[in-house]
Amino acid sequence: MRIDIVFLIGALITALSAIPIVVQLRRHHPKGLVILFFAEMWERFSYYGMRGLLIFYLTQHFLFDDKTAAGRYSSYTTMVALLPIGAAVIVDRWLGTRKAVAFGALLLVCGHLTMALEGPPAQQQLTWHGQTYAFQLQGRAAARDVKLLVAGKPYAYHSTPDGGLTVEGLPPGSPLPAKLEKKDFRIDVVSRSQLAENTLFLALSLIVVGVSFLKTSPLVAQLYPREDPRRDGGFTIFYYGVNLGAFWAGVVCGYLGQNVGWWAGFGLAAIGMSLGFIVFVLGKPLLQGKGEPPDPVRLAKPVAGPINGEWLIYLGGLTIVGAVWLFLYGSAALGPTMIGLLLSAVTLSAVGYLAVYMVTKCNTQERLRIGLAFILMLGFIVFWTLFEQAGSSLNLFAERNTDLNVVSSPVTFAFLGHQVFLGSQAMVEAAGLMHQPGVWWIDTGLAAPQTQSFNPGFILMFAPMFAALWAWLGRRNADPPVMVKFGLALLQVGGGFMLLVFGARFVDPAFRTPLYFLLGAYLLHTTGELCLSPVGLSVVSRLAPPALVATLLSMLSLSTSWSQFIGGFIAKLAATDTVGGQVLDPGKALATAVHVFTWIGLVGMGFGVVFLAISPLVRAWDVRTNPDAAPEEPAQEAQPVLTAGG
Repeated sequence: MRIDIVFLIGALITALSAIPIVVQLRRHHPKGLVILFFAEMWERFSYYGMRGLLIFYLTQHFLFDDKTAAGRYSSYTTMVALLPIGAAVIVDRWLGTRKAVAFGALLLVCGHLTMALEGPPAQQQLTWHGQTYAFQLQGRAAARDVKLLVAGKPYAYHSTPDGGLTVEGLPPGSPLPAKLEKKDFRIDVVSRSQLAENTLFLALSLIVVGVSFLKTSPLVAQLYPREDPRRDGGFTIFYYGVNLGAFWAGVVCGYLGQNVGWWAGFGLAAIGMSLGFIVFVLGKPLLQGKGEPPDPVRLAKPVAGPINGEWLIYLGGLTIVGAVWLFLYGSAALGPTMIGLLLSAVTLSAVGYLAVYMVTKCNTQERLRIGLAFILMLGFIVFWTLFEQAGSSLNLFAERNTDLNVVSSPVTFAFLGHQVFLGSQAMVEAAGLMHQPGVWWIDTGLAAPQTQSFNPGFILMFAPMFAALWAWLGRRNADPPVMVKFGLALLQVGGGFMLLVFGARFVDPAFRTPLYFLLGAYLLHTTGELCLSPVGLSVVSRLAPPALVATLLSMLSLSTSWSQFIGGFIAKLAATDTVGGQVLDPGKALATAVHVFTWIGLVGMGFGVVFLAISPLVRAWDVRTNPDAAPEEPAQEAQPVLTAGG
């Protein structure tokens, strides 16, 4: 009997962490919270299940080179972070949260189902002195096998230090020499389905717009009166659901995508989102009428023939899908440029508005507080730029330069009358136990996308500890200033990359670092996230004058968009040469990754040191430490930032 170790550990983590959540849900909170919990959990399951596979899908199925794939991935994640800024205005003023969530869920179901239509894989060929030779591509990820077809027979190959190729095992008289100089050949993609590519970017566009409408956290807030003591607990439970969905997405979708097929991983994400939609629709009565349109009569009033305001919004959303498709489908050069121009225009407009407001309507203390908010936004950009390498450069590093086996040698022991074998498939085959009855084989090998479960898994384990820590320090008036927390977060996210650099000293002959260094890097990133993410929105909202709360919160979302955009350029720097989605030179790939990780690790840690150093200088700018002339009750209520993209 085969048992996947990631599923085993995941079930254990879930069982232990879910018990207090289930008890609280059943005894102490509105039933509507259960509906929102499952809706958001399945939405995050679908989103992160797809995202964990996306970079591999681009490089292995469509055969985009690393730089192009990183650009397309960055464009997609940037739009995911940017569009909710505009969608929030539509939802708050006209549509209402409940209808927006339902509409977003439908778009997401369509998007993930469309992703499952993978189409034929792209093909590559080598051209040498006018003669062409096709590459034979089989499997995915660690099981991927790429060979060069010469005279109809497959041959392995490897790169040479000068960029050439050596083809192994060619017989005498072969039409192709065993050694090819770099200047004598080229490798091209000769077959990539235009329909499949169009379908891919349509799917991503549907997901982008769907995510922008599906924001259930405002409904959580509306389930509780402002002073309800259960309120924080309700958000904690909701926060757990977000990360539970992201965790199992990495475990299950990652496994299916690379062991069964891309369609299976993406299809499971679609099933998950469909479940979330069904739960939300059927659970409408439990929402107690919350999240309805602010003016239902105006929304139902016809505005263009038989089309009323509500349907006009839906049609507008579909139009935006088309606009996003144009951004995402643009060439690797133009796509990021167009998105960069859009980001710049939105940012300059917001900064210009804030500058005029600060000069004309703010006193000195308010200007200082807004200044502190801008410093924190800079910290947000640096942190999330590094953190969000998880889906691109870190994901590729996991596949190409990490030994994804939990144990380096097999472990056997007896349990309940059975022989238990811990090891990889190669280990169990070498031991002759693959099909032997009475043997429980715990497969200790991971698929690369399953490493995306590390961060949300650590969140499930450590978030309650950090919440208790901050509360314990707060009761003793020792809670660190926000700049200290941001500084610690930046030190840890940079330190995670430096741990990977250190781990490169222990590579095996295939240039793969031990898995534990990648696990440690994600642990540092997670603890850094827990220092920064939960305080983000609440701090910025308390620093803002009442009339600027919404603007500064939008700027915070905008900073997340910039981090995704800048992160794409960093991922491009870590790019390496591939054929058929397989690295030509693993040693060069490792050296490139180490070089990039060193620099971004040092930059992250450098910003952390600066934040810690200037914390005493700007401490008096914060409302909490200097309540004089503090802003009155905010014009709108801010909720905590949720991890796992919440």
